[in-house]
Amino acid sequence: MSAPTRIGILFGGPSAEHEVSCASALGVARALADGGYRTVAIGITRTGGFRLMPDAVLAELRDRPAAERAIDDRLTVTGPAVELRSGPRPGTLQVSAADDPRAVHAELDVIFPVLHGPFGEDGVVQGLLESLDVPYVGCGILASAVGMNKVAMKRALRADGIPITPHVAFDEHTYRATEDPEKLVLGLRRPLFVKPASMGSSIGISRVGEGDDLAAAIEEALRHDQLVIVEQGVSGRELECAVLGGWRPEASAVGEVRVAGGWFDFQQKYFGEADPMIVPAVLPDEVTERVRDLSLRAFAAIGGWGLARVDFLYDETTGELYVNELNTMPGFTAHSMYPKVWAAAGVGYREVVDRLVELARTRHAGRAATAARSAG
Repeated sequence: MSAPTRIGILFGGPSAEHEVSCASALGVARALADGGYRTVAIGITRTGGFRLMPDAVLAELRDRPAAERAIDDRLTVTGPAVELRSGPRPGTLQVSAADDPRAVHAELDVIFPVLHGPFGEDGVVQGLLESLDVPYVGCGILASAVGMNKVAMKRALRADGIPITPHVAFDEHTYRATEDPEKLVLGLRRPLFVKPASMGSSIGISRVGEGDDLAAAIEEALRHDQLVIVEQGVSGRELECAVLGGWRPEASAVGEVRVAGGWFDFQQKYFGEADPMIVPAVLPDEVTERVRDLSLRAFAAIGGWGLARVDFLYDETTGELYVNELNTMPGFTAHSMYPKVWAAAGVGYREVVDRLVELARTRHAGRAATAARSAG
């Protein structure tokens, strides 16, 4: 009988989505435990340090009853400082004491980076794991980077003929050199959505209607990024679809988010008392299939692997669908849309996690085979 796969969960990180990552990681930890994997949790501090959560702490948090709100049900970054190193066997990772590399705490077969936002979802951690030659869940370096940066992502989508909303992008230098910020958004109709180019969970986003302060919204976005994207709003429904797979990915059922105030902001996502998600969304069959097809096309456009959630705006008046963005490591709590739309398609949370682990190993084996051919 083979030994259980040993999986390291990476969570936390220096981005503004630290707490969201901690909540997602607890959901993943519970699913992995149910699947018979051996797991360790490695938290990343807000300054980028690695901490190995003691097994007893992980077990206590994992086994306690789930909280009503996902954001209240999360792991914490705690434990001794550690370093990640290539393991003694090819394709493994070693977790060693930071002050003594000879003191090995764990040897891992697969890493599950449940990290959201810059550092964890933009190719940085993916590059680290590539350099350590260990299988990891999710998109590779390029797809992660493109998926995180809304400007690069929209360029990739537009190049493949995928419908996107009208928008403009500019950097902080351009904004500071412009006397009237209205000149930067000429041609766009209000309401506008002003966003940091590389951030998730609706952090740093402002809705700008007639008479609202555009400059204040831009300043808020610049708190989180040096590049800003301004999108023309679409009056319609917010739809979401999940993608899972590698060379032949599949699309899930379609969900809908119904919110107050015209958009799904951070407060409603993580602190709201009501569940705004409708799964499956009530749509004509033809619209559902278009959403699923566009989700797969968008995933292919960024070179995705493993998973992504694709968010849409649907204008019922015109029948137009627009891809708003992709999330290459979407929220993974029990309350999150990604597991919900897969459950509606008949794929439970644990099966999703099982398939992601297997996809990580498949991608790693393929890269190793390619490297061997190239070297030979």
